[in-house]
Amino acid sequence: MLNFNEMKRVVLFILMCVICLSKLIAANFTNESLNYYIYYHWGFVWKHAATATLSIKDCGTQYDARLCARTLSWVDKIYTVRDTLYSTIEKDGFYPIKYVKATHEKGYHAHDVVDFSFDGNKTMGLASRVRPGKKVAQINLETQGNAYDMLSVFYVLRQLDLEKLRREGAFSTTVFCGKYKETLNIKYVKVDKITLRDDSEHFAHQVKFSFTQEGNSKS
Repeated sequence: MLNFNEMKRVVLFILMCVICLSKLIAANFTNESLNYYIYYHWGFVWKHAATATLSIKDCGTQYDARLCARTLSWVDKIYTVRDTLYSTIEKDGFYPIKYVKATHEKGYHAHDVVDFSFDGNKTMGLASRVRPGKKVAQINLETQGNAYDMLSVFYVLRQLDLEKLRREGAFSTTVFCGKYKETLNIKYVKVDKITLRDDSEHFAHQVKFSFTQEGNSKS
């Protein structure tokens, strides 16, 4: 059985997968707010562990996206999670302008900001990391080609042509995550039949995710 620290990582990863594999919508996003319920599943046990709200707002030439995730009271006794992610996205070209992550996990508090800029085919990010009682740390990130943050990237993934992904086999892009530059790799596996809690059966695309930091270390 997973310990609660492992469960926390699994819960948050499942949330990410659900977000990016939810129903595909057009590249021009309308205002929406999606509520998710995350369950801990072990054997015959289904325990409601966390909730999350993912929203995006059309603000003219930009989108404002937000993800709020929180554990329920029974999980709070073991490991409290109150994380909020914000992303401002330019409509033209669908590239991020600013990313903010406010972290509250158990006794840990942090505030991460990434300001994006562009020079030709190069994407740059100025990452500012705020920790209580510490001097603000700033890190310069850059990559050739497109780069996204941990929230805007999932709206990019929602626009993927899954049939094309099935033919090509894989998709990768760069993500600026706090002080790290990471490569997100998505590998297409197969179409599989899944059974939900209400015993209904559905066909779904199965994919594998991996984040790799510079030096090829898995994160």
